[in-house]
Amino acid sequence: MSFDSLGDRPGAPSTLPPVAPLVLEPHEEPTFASRRVNLPIILFLATCLTTFFAAGPIFAAALMLTLTCHEMGHFIQARRYRVPASLPYFIPMPIGPFGTMGAVIGMRGNMGSRKAVFDIGISGPLAGLVPALFFTVIGLLWSTVEPKNSTAMGLGDPLLFKILASWIFGPLPQGEDIYLHPLAYAGWVGIFITALNLFPIGQLDGGHILYALLRNKAQLVATVVLYAAVGAVIITHRYEWLMMLMLLMLMGPKHPPTANDDEPLGTGRTILGWLTLSFLIIGFTPVPFV
Repeated sequence: MSFDSLGDRPGAPSTLPPVAPLVLEPHEEPTFASRRVNLPIILFLATCLTTFFAAGPIFAAALMLTLTCHEMGHFIQARRYRVPASLPYFIPMPIGPFGTMGAVIGMRGNMGSRKAVFDIGISGPLAGLVPALFFTVIGLLWSTVEPKNSTAMGLGDPLLFKILASWIFGPLPQGEDIYLHPLAYAGWVGIFITALNLFPIGQLDGGHILYALLRNKAQLVATVVLYAAVGAVIITHRYEWLMMLMLLMLMGPKHPPTANDDEPLGTGRTILGWLTLSFLIIGFTPVPFV
């Protein structure tokens, strides 16, 4: 799959923008956006501009809506559980294929129970996935099949994206490729970012979900996943992942305890948690840019 409006950029980007996590701050008083709204607004507008310059207005509008839904999923649940949380701080990125490094919300992790941390952590990916899938399907319907162009940027295909593309276009003729409409490209980025956030490590969304599911046992799983990722990058020489790995190593695999780790999650949340983490299988691609 290709996105031809990026074809004038030679080669794949040297680094992938890291996904900004939902940050838990168990030992420090956060600065809450209810008292400071200027910076979140400025960063939001700046990110609108950088995503616009990355791939145009349709892409920017769709991606910003996806990211906003994701972050507001966290924020609304935090307010529901009366856990102090900041408004989302979007991170503009003037260079790169996305125009953004995601967004971050600060939250007092030790003020939320096990169930609260689960609901806050899982609501972001689920809320962001809805527009991402919508934009993917509509964008694919508006995309075209054309002869392959060596100047266009090739995109790796997550299993979910392959299934949707196959459903819409069927088998592609030899030597032809799908050229994504900007709306489909925004959907692809939304799926990719959702999958990245669901890695069960530290303070990524997947890390919050995993800790709520396994509590203290989550650190062992997160450590194994983190070092497996480091090994995979070294073996495959996919050094565009270095920035992401550095961020994860800096955060570490350990998740801070909740205010009540003994609170039961219940069967429904447990099943939903494992199903959401399994989205990694169909939403992630280790080679996003070809």
